[in-house]
Amino acid sequence: MKSFSDSYKAAGVDVTAGYRAVDLMKKHVARTKTDGAISSIGGFGGLFQPNLTGMEQPILVSGTDGVGTKLKIAFLLDKHDTIGIDCVAMCVNDVICVGAKPLFFLDYIAVGKNYPEKVAEIVSGIAEGCVQSGCALIGGETAEMPGFYPVDEYDVAGFSVGLVDRKKMIDGTQMKAGDAIVGIRSSGVHSNGFSLVRKIFNIDESSARRYVPEFGKTLGEELLTPTKIYVKAVESLLSACPVKAISHITGGGFYENIPRMMTDGLTAKIEKAAVPVLPVFEVMAKTGNIPERDMFNTFNMGVGMCVAVDKNDVHKAVAAIEAAGEKAVVLGEIVSGDEGVILC
Repeated sequence: MKSFSDSYKAAGVDVTAGYRAVDLMKKHVARTKTDGAISSIGGFGGLFQPNLTGMEQPILVSGTDGVGTKLKIAFLLDKHDTIGIDCVAMCVNDVICVGAKPLFFLDYIAVGKNYPEKVAEIVSGIAEGCVQSGCALIGGETAEMPGFYPVDEYDVAGFSVGLVDRKKMIDGTQMKAGDAIVGIRSSGVHSNGFSLVRKIFNIDESSARRYVPEFGKTLGEELLTPTKIYVKAVESLLSACPVKAISHITGGGFYENIPRMMTDGLTAKIEKAAVPVLPVFEVMAKTGNIPERDMFNTFNMGVGMCVAVDKNDVHKAVAAIEAAGEKAVVLGEIVSGDEGVILC
């Protein structure tokens, strides 16, 4: 018999809603099962048995993140089935920057009130993100926290663990002047800078549902476009040619993230004309009168990931990325210097 407490329910926590949420999410979790996943939802720990065959020095790589204030858009539109993709993406896209393959994911969902169907909707997106990245959803936590969150709001966070052989790790040490920088197109704003986004558009339910001709959809629909998951594109790239360095373009845009893949004495020289700036960024800059420097220092501007490869491997790199279904663009080159990033 499952537990039940009238006193706890009177305090705002309905444990039976938690059981219902778990039952509803099981079909979504089942979609993510991989060979190494050996646990079932509901236990105290998520279990995974990695395949270490052929690895000389297996290294675990972890990444954790949340969705941030993009959730406010989901609340306004009462749409919760894609926000989980963002959560997975923000974690696995970091893990693959060192060449690791994501193995599994765990989520944490904190709610003001547990509406089982809503929680299951959130988890459906998390499961989709796991499917896209080839990792298993092996556990998580749903915490009902009355008085801490409004009853119709929630927060979502998670973490992923990946695996790479030490000799195959990507750390930027092989980069040299003359290497090429290839960008992989983003799907939109992704999950960063939404405090500024919401300020620019003064977002409420009315503005979120307003049709924007430049987007071909409503503002809310554009902003809720899920973060691109780059796992398959990077795996394809790694099988095609040596990769010197990888940078996930998140909050902080070009100026903060690209230098994270650079080594001392080298600078990324980016041709602004080569950046495939998406309409959403053009509209934001115009609407909010945001300086170009601030745009490139906050948003991905249409490029969600940058990779450095030998200039002779550019065609191979672009072909491999596009073979995985993504769009690639040559952004510039690595030059001598310690400026981090130069946009010209």
